Amino acid sequence: MSERRPVLVADGLVKRFALREGLRAHRLQALREVNLEVYAGECLALVGESGCGKTTLGKCLVGHLTPDEGCVMHEGTDLSSLRGAAWRRRRRRLQLVFQDSSQAFDPRLTIFESLAEALPRPKRMREQAADLLAAVELDETMLDRLPHQLSGGQRQRLGILRALAAEADVVVLDEPVSALDVSLRDQILDLLSSLRQSHDLALVFIGHDLGAVRKVADRVAVLYSGRIVEIGSAEEVLSHPSHPYTAALLEAVPRLGPRAESPRPLAGDVPSAIAPPPGCAFHPRCPKAEERCRIELPMLRSPDSLPQPSTRSSANQRVACHFPKRPA
Repeated sequence: MSERRPVLVADGLVKRFALREGLRAHRLQALREVNLEVYAGECLALVGESGCGKTTLGKCLVGHLTPDEGCVMHEGTDLSSLRGAAWRRRRRRLQLVFQDSSQAFDPRLTIFESLAEALPRPKRMREQAADLLAAVELDETMLDRLPHQLSGGQRQRLGILRALAAEADVVVLDEPVSALDVSLRDQILDLLSSLRQSHDLALVFIGHDLGAVRKVADRVAVLYSGRIVEIGSAEEVLSHPSHPYTAALLEAVPRLGPRAESPRPLAGDVPSAIAPPPGCAFHPRCPKAEERCRIELPMLRSPDSLPQPSTRSSANQRVACHFPKRPA
C-alpha cells in the first residue's frame, strides 16, 4: 500500500464546534491534528467510542464539513480551494452513506427518480439504473417503488448504489450496518468488499462493531478524543494492539466459545472535548499511565521507535503511546 499514491489525504485536520451553555460559550474540539491517507481499492476503518470524532472526520473527508485548520486533498487538489461548478463536480466523487439509509432518499420520489438525480449522463438512464441495481444484487422492479416500500437492507444497498451512480471514487460509510440483523449485515459487508474491488473504490468504514471491521477493513485507525492513537493493518491492530485503548476496546467485545472470557467494559468516561486533560488524553483511564503520560502528548510513530518496541509491529503500524503494549 505504501508504494501507491493515495487518492485522499488529510493533513493536520482540526475541527472545532461552538457550544453554548446558558450565557457561557465554549469551543468543543472534535478533531486534533489528524493526518490520514486513503488509497484506491482499500477499506480503511475508523473505530472508537461515541464522541471520539469518527463521524466528524468522515464528514471532513468528503467535504460535508470544512476543517478549521489543515486540509483534505483529493488527488492532489485541496477541497477548500474549489468553488461553484468545480466543487460540485468534485463532490460527486466524494460520497457519504448514512447510518439511517432513509436519509438518502426523498420519500416522495421513486427509487428511479432518486437515482436519476445522481446519474451523470442524461441518456439511457433507465438502463443505467437497472445495471446499477444488478451490481448490488437488486431487481429492476424496485426502480418504481418508493423508499418506504423497501426493507432496511434494501435501502442500505440503494444508499451505496447512489454513490456508484455518481461515479464516486471515495465513499465514507457511517455505521452502515449497525441497524441491520446479522444476516443482512454480512450481506452488506460482502457487497462492500466486492464493489471496492470491482470499482477500485476507496472506502472509509466508520463503525463500532469490531467484528464487522475485521471482516471488511484492510487498515484500521483508532480514534480517541479527536486524535488517531493507533493505525495499521487490520490484522496487526485487531490481533496485536499496541495502544492500551485499542486493547481495552477489544477486551470489551463479547467472545463466543467454551473458553470465552466475559467482556471487560472500559472503565471511566471519555474526556471532555471542551477541556481535555493534558498530556495523553487516555491517561485518566489507563491502568499503566506514568507521570510522563500526564504531561507530555505522545506523537504517532512506529512502535519500533519507542522504548518498548513491538516485535510483531509492521512497517506501517503507528501508535501514539509513550509505553506501547508489547505482544505476548
